[in-house]
Amino acid sequence: MATPNRSALIGRTLKVLRKHFKPVAPSKDRTLFEHLLFACLLEDSPHEAAEQTFAALKQDYFGWNEVRVSTIRELTDALKPLVNPADSAARLKQTLHSVFESVYEFDIETMKKQNIGAAAKTLQKYNGTTPFVVAYVTQHSLGGHAIPLNRGALITMHTVGVISDDEFEKSTVPGLERAVPKNKGFEVASLLHQLGIEVGRNPYGQNARKLMLEIDPNCKDRLPKRPTVRPVEVAPPPPPPKPESKKSAAAAKQKQSAAKQAATKPPEKKTTKKPPAKLPAPTKKPTKATKQPTKKLAKKPTNRKLTKRKPR
Repeated sequence: MATPNRSALIGRTLKVLRKHFKPVAPSKDRTLFEHLLFACLLEDSPHEAAEQTFAALKQDYFGWNEVRVSTIRELTDALKPLVNPADSAARLKQTLHSVFESVYEFDIETMKKQNIGAAAKTLQKYNGTTPFVVAYVTQHSLGGHAIPLNRGALITMHTVGVISDDEFEKSTVPGLERAVPKNKGFEVASLLHQLGIEVGRNPYGQNARKLMLEIDPNCKDRLPKRPTVRPVEVAPPPPPPKPESKKSAAAAKQKQSAAKQAATKPPEKKTTKKPPAKLPAPTKKPTKATKQPTKKLAKKPTNRKLTKRKPR
């Protein structure tokens, strides 16, 4: 969203911030590596809490290598004064690992000899570094003009219309460095950081809403809204049973008693009936055949004459 009034909105934002916050002077007696670690602690927390925690780490641990090999749970306990100690502990441990694995020591002062753009790209490759951390080191140690912005400051810039949705996702505010002179960079960075702490703690609270509405009274519809949790659908309870009549109640009792008696009785043995054995078929006694009268056959008349045979 490249609007022509972007610089005007940035100027109005800074005007409101100067009424509510006072800039904090940065520490200048730190190395580039110490600025890198301090930025990991400062991103989500007030400046005083970050200074207190950074001093405690240097005092309670033998060196940064002991911090590197500590667990995140141990570091979280050591960073309790911060707003988000678990996130800060994860950033700190990952950054220490990345630096040690790249140069095998905790000294990156040679990065100052590089071009600012090249040094910033090297910082971006470290695991654990965020756009806030890279911009903080660029401003405080590399001599570049970069203004670090934490998530609360980005939420405010997005709500009042300075940046679009895509720019919010990329964590960038185009034109901020052009609208702010370099000699005012430390002051503006401190004011925006304090604004981000206030909004980041509770974007839906009254203090955050008042600040954003004071910057832009027309941003009421764009204020952060709490995520709505869908209620879990619960099945309605079954309807109560209808009152039974006396006859039906008595019949139900009889059925229950009969079922109990049937359950207590031992199961009856089923007897299988064998089919009756087949008797042999009765044999008939032979009976004398009754003689039937035979008909006499009539002799056929023969025309042959009987001749007497001669004796041999």
